[in-house]
Formats: sequence, structure tokens, C-alpha cells
Amino acid sequence: MSTALIGPLLLLVIVLAAIGAGRRINMWRQGKPDHIPFFKAITAILPRYLHDLHDVVARDKKFANTHVATAGGFVASVLVMLVVYVLGSDSSITYGVLAVTFSVMSVGAYQVKKRRENPPPNLSKGAWQRLPYSLLVFSLSGLCISIIQLLGFVNISIVVTFFLIAGVLLGLTELIFGMTWGGPMKHAFAGALHLGFHRRQDRFAGGRSTGLKPIDLNESKLGVEMATDFHWNQLLGFDACVQCGRCEKVCPAFAAGQPLNPKKLIQDLVVGMAGGDTSHYAGSPYPGKEASKESAKCGAPDTPLFESLLDTDTVWSCTTCRACVEECPMMIEHVDAIVDMRRHLTLAKGETAGKGSDSLDNLIATDNPNGFSPSNRANWSIDLKLDAMSDVGRADVLLWAGDGAFDLAYQRTLRAVVALLRQAKVNFAILGNEELDSGDLARRLGDEATFQRLANANVNTLNKYSFETIVTPDPHAFHVLKNEYGDFGGDYQVMHHTEFLAELVKTNKLTLTEAKTQDVTYHDPCYLGRYNGGYDAPRYLLTAMGFTLNEMERSGFRSRCCGGGGGAPITDIPGEHRIADMRMDDARETGADLVAVACPQCAVMLEGVVMPRPEVRDVAVMLLDRIEREG
Repeated sequence: MSTALIGPLLLLVIVLAAIGAGRRINMWRQGKPDHIPFFKAITAILPRYLHDLHDVVARDKKFANTHVATAGGFVASVLVMLVVYVLGSDSSITYGVLAVTFSVMSVGAYQVKKRRENPPPNLSKGAWQRLPYSLLVFSLSGLCISIIQLLGFVNISIVVTFFLIAGVLLGLTELIFGMTWGGPMKHAFAGALHLGFHRRQDRFAGGRSTGLKPIDLNESKLGVEMATDFHWNQLLGFDACVQCGRCEKVCPAFAAGQPLNPKKLIQDLVVGMAGGDTSHYAGSPYPGKEASKESAKCGAPDTPLFESLLDTDTVWSCTTCRACVEECPMMIEHVDAIVDMRRHLTLAKGETAGKGSDSLDNLIATDNPNGFSPSNRANWSIDLKLDAMSDVGRADVLLWAGDGAFDLAYQRTLRAVVALLRQAKVNFAILGNEELDSGDLARRLGDEATFQRLANANVNTLNKYSFETIVTPDPHAFHVLKNEYGDFGGDYQVMHHTEFLAELVKTNKLTLTEAKTQDVTYHDPCYLGRYNGGYDAPRYLLTAMGFTLNEMERSGFRSRCCGGGGGAPITDIPGEHRIADMRMDDARETGADLVAVACPQCAVMLEGVVMPRPEVRDVAVMLLDRIEREG
């Protein structure tokens, strides 16, 4: 059997793929610069692929095995083909190895085909439906050729030889040529580079990077208006999307019928980067919006995204919960892209959705989003006679009240924390009226200018005093103080109140009594859990208090958002359901009669669900009840 054509054809495909790679890279480089050391990035690709990417893929065990067999078999097959057909190392050993690699790939390709026979709604179709057949044709053709050569058969007809070599060429065209020229496999090329040149280098090897990056307010253009206003490695990340729809499955806005589908958004941004229209997209549309060739929209690198490609309601529907980011196997940062576009809408165009403009105006005028007098910020604590940092100058703990200090319901949590700190004899103080809004809401709504003003003012105040730890019951303030104030000179040890209280219980500074057994379920706040990994402390406290914890189906890193983050209650984009109602349905399914929370915003959202429903209580309030019974 003559296989002399395979080597030249393989080299030709590789050369054409290299040309396509150059074109693709030039397309990404239209974006703003972001320097990542080249060799450091390249050497990081393999360990990040094997560890970080597959940590996410492995959440679906069956598909993880399929991916390993298919991708691993393909890479190994191509490498051995180069050895055999280009370098001329043809022997029974190399043909045997080639047969094994093609066999492994065939098994994986068959599983991909089965998965695509009746694909779930989150999987895109279209060109993706032909991919299993390309994989099978390539792997089976290569397997037949390698077996024929291994066994030494020579009297193979020209017709059979032609079809087998054509099958290999078809597969090479789809799998290698298509990687760099825009086929379904383009995610393999873009995804590998994305892992190395990722804009958040700290995300890998067990790290966590969730704080938004500041922008220079003196730049000529603020935020992202056109695709080329993104950083080049963000564009690279968009191109890495495999259209698996994992982000779509977990997005609370999509589930609520609001006009956001994170997968569709990323594909639209690819159109904005590469040009063309959205007619080739074959996945779920934005809820409430038709996706067809007739309704296709156009994009181009030098055209404003909201001029013809995107609707503003899409980016204002996001709760910034990072569920999409957590589930994305390609490590794409959807939330960063959404906030970047919000920054342009708010700062450059003054088009903040819903009541967002009113809240931002209040933040500018009164340093809180509801327009309350800043001189009343510490009123919640007047009868508690708390030490103020302005009087004492130093304390072990600085209790950060957060803007919820104006809210009567949230004050129950604040007062419970105060009582618990006093019970444990913790030396603490508050800023009182010197404390300003943390700026979280302004930043998520895209008003980077107001956020930076508030951050700088708060940092200047905090840096006047001496303290070891900041403790706050507000996960949004906790996140901003811990992860985003560092860019403005504020590097502090910050703890959420559940973390600090858990330490007090573990060290016996708070003693608990026996409690009557009661079923409780716990709702993970997004800004405590997914943003900061704060899953264990609240559960430890609930268990220590003697409660029976009934976990919701979506809990921990897969917890469903309450709908209260990212300014969503203020922008108030309509949908078919309320996100908080869906979350309370999750709680009802557990049979628990009490929902424990650890965030004032979550409490507000869940308490807003109409009765009958389980009672909603903060962990600190529940803990104080136990301590008071001890006395």
C-alpha cells in the first residue's frame, strides 16, 4: 500500500495552518496591549491544560474521559504520523504505536458522536454536529492504514487506498487547518494560547483572582465601545470558547428569562472581533430574542458593539455572580468583559439602566446609593456606645459596617456581631461616620470614577489608624476591601464575619450550648463563595450550633445567585421569573424550615419572596441566640 502522499499532505496542512495562525494572531492583536512574558506563558500552557482546565472538565467524569481519549489520541496520532511519514521512521513498532493512538482516538470520537446524537440544549449545533464524523473518519482511516502497514498487506486496491488517504486528509483539514481558520476546532489553538497568556495569571495552580482591574481615568476612551477596545488576550479568550454551554446552564439571568446568555454573548463578541454576522451561531439565543438568519446582526472590529450587534439589556442583566466563569472549561472571563462594556455605557454615554443613574447620583452626592445623610451612618450603633477609631486610634479589629448600616433588617446582623465580639472580649472599634460606601455598586455598574474616588477616600481614612483585621458582615464590601483596594494603597487583612466568628468558636472564646435539632439549609453568597472561596466557615458554625444541614442541589461553588449582585435589583431588567424566587424554590426542595444567609443583600432578596416560605436568618443572629441562651 502506497502512503507516499500522506507525508507531503500532512506538511501542507501544517503550513496552511501556520498561515492561518498568523492571521488569527493578528486579529487578536487588534486589541489593547497587555504584556505577558512570552516564554513564561508558553511554558505554562501544558501544566495549566493538564491541571486547571481538566479540573473543570473533570466535573463531568464521562465527558472528561472522552476528551482525554479524543484530544490525547489526536495529538499523539499526529506526532507519530510526523515520525512515520515525514521523518521516514516506518517500522512495525511505529505502525503499532500509530494503531494504538488511532484506536484510542476512535473510542473517544465514538463517544463524541453518541453525545451529539441527541445533544442537550446548551450544546451548540450547526458545524459542531459534523465534528464527530470528521474525528471518526480521520481516526478510523488512520487506524486502517496503520493496521494494513503493520501486517504488511501489499495488494490493496487503488480505490481503497484513495478513500483511506482521503479520509486522513479530510480529518487533517478539519482538525489542523480548521484550528486556525475558524472551524469548530479553533478553540484548541486559541484555548491553548489563552491558558498561557490569560489576563488573570493568578487564577492558576490553585490561585484565585476575582478583583476587577482598574482603568486609567485619563484615557481618551473609557471602557469598551468596540471589540478592539478589549485587551488582546481578552479577544484571544473569546476565540477559545468551545460553545459547550456550561455557562448558559448556570447563568441565573438566563434561567430567569432575562436577555442574557453568556455563551451567545461571547460568540457575538467573536463576531465583533472578526467581522461578519451572527447567522452561523447555532446555539440557544438570548431569552426573549429570536435567533435566525433573518434576525442576524452584523459586527466589525471598528464598529461600536451596541450600534448593531448587542442590546444594552444583555449586559445589564448580569448579576456578576461569576457562575459562568466558574464553570467555563476554557477559563473565559465573562464578567470582566461585561463590566468593561458597562464602563463605556456609564462613563462615556451616561446610559446606566433602570434606577442605576439615580443610585450613582446619590453615591456622588451623599456617599451612599440611597441618598441618606452621611451624618447618620453610625446611628445604628448610638445606643451600643461603640468605640470609634477617631477616638481610640487603635484596635485589634475594625468592624466595617457597610452601607447596609442604613437598613433596619441588616442592622440586626450588625448588632448581633457586636454582641458576639463583646462576648468574646474582642478589642474592636468602628469608623462611624468616617466610613463611606465601599464603592462596590458603583464599580459593578461601570462607574469606575466614583468607585476610585470612594476607594481612595476610604483608604486614606483606614491608613490613619492601626488595626490588625477588618471584619465585615457584607461580602461585597469584604471582597472590595480584600481584593480591589490594594490597587489604591490599601492592603489589609480582611475577614468575613462568619470566618472571624468561626475562629472565635474554635478557640473557645465563644461557648455554645446544646440546641434542639432543626433542619436548615444554607445559601452561599456569590461574593463570599465563588469570589473568595468562603464555603466552610458558615457551615462549620451551623454544624457547631447543632443544626442539621440540608444542602440545596446547587450549593458551594455551584450555588445559584439570589439575584442581588452587580446592581441587578437597580437595573431591574425584566424576565420571566425572579431569580430570588427560583433560589427560594431550591431551598423549599430541601424540606428545611430555615434558610441561613451570610449576606445582607441575599437576606433582602430572599426575604422579598412571598410567603409561604422558609424563614431567612443571618448566621450571626442564629449564633447570638445560642450564646444568649447560655447566659
